Amino acid sequence: MADASGFQLKGSAPERYEQFVAPIMAPFVTALLEAVELYPGATVLDLACGTGFAARTAAAQVGPAGRVHGADVNEGMLKVAEARHPRMYPDIEFTAASADRLPYPDATFDAVVCQQGAQFFPDLDAALAEAARGPRAGGRFAATVWADRSLCPFFAAQYEVIRDYGGQQAAESFAAVSALTADRLTTALRTAGFKDPATREVTFGITLPPPAEYAPAQLSVLPWGQDILDAHGEETLAEAGRAVADRLADRTAADGTVTLPFTTILATAVR
Repeated sequence: MADASGFQLKGSAPERYEQFVAPIMAPFVTALLEAVELYPGATVLDLACGTGFAARTAAAQVGPAGRVHGADVNEGMLKVAEARHPRMYPDIEFTAASADRLPYPDATFDAVVCQQGAQFFPDLDAALAEAARGPRAGGRFAATVWADRSLCPFFAAQYEVIRDYGGQQAAESFAAVSALTADRLTTALRTAGFKDPATREVTFGITLPPPAEYAPAQLSVLPWGQDILDAHGEETLAEAGRAVADRLADRTAADGTVTLPFTTILATAVR
C-alpha cells in the first residue's frame, strides 16, 4: 500500500488478516496470476503484496528457476509475509516500499501483479507510472480491485455496520474498497504507458465459515474495525461484528456456513 494508504494494519492485525481474509482472496489470486500467464523461470513483482497471498502462489508457479519480489509499505504485513513464505522455493524477496517509489531497476520483471491494492494508492497515476517501469518489453501487468459493493453482499453489510458504529467518515473511507472503476483503471494504465489495457468482471461464490464467528473476527482485522475498537472499545467492535452476521442471516445455510458472491474488476495490460 502506498504512503498514506487507506489500508494500514497495526499490532497483531496483520497475522490475523492472513487467517481471516484468505478465504475471500484465494480464488481471485488464482485469476490474477492466470491473467499474466506465468511460466517456470519467470520473474514476478507482487505490488502492494500485503501478507503475500499472490507472491506465494506465484512462487509455486515460477518454480526454482524463477524469482518473486513483494513490495508493500506496511512493515507489519511484510513480517507476516516473510514468516509465511514457503522455503521450498527460492526466497521471495519482500521489501518495504510505497507503490510510487519502487526500488527496482527498469525492465526487471516478466510480470507485475497487484491484488486488491490499487484502490488504496493515494496517487493511482503515479503508482501505475512507477509500476510501468517494472516489466520488460512485452511483459504483463494485472491488477484486481473489488467491484461496486452492490455486487458483494458481504461488503455491503460491512459498509452499513461501519457507518452505524464508526460514523459517516469511516464509512466513506471504507467505500474506497470498491470505488475504483474499470474506466479509471483503463485510463490510468494507458496514461502510464501500458499497451492494450482491458478490464473484465470476475465473480466467485465463496463459502465462508459461520458468520456469527467469522464476521466479527474478519472485521477486527480491517482498519475500520480497528478504528471502532480504538474509539469505542472491544464490546462495541464485537457488537458491530455481530451486526454484520445478522445482515447475512437469511443467506446462512443449515450447516451455519454462508456462500456469497464476490466480484472483482480484473485489469490487464502489456508493457
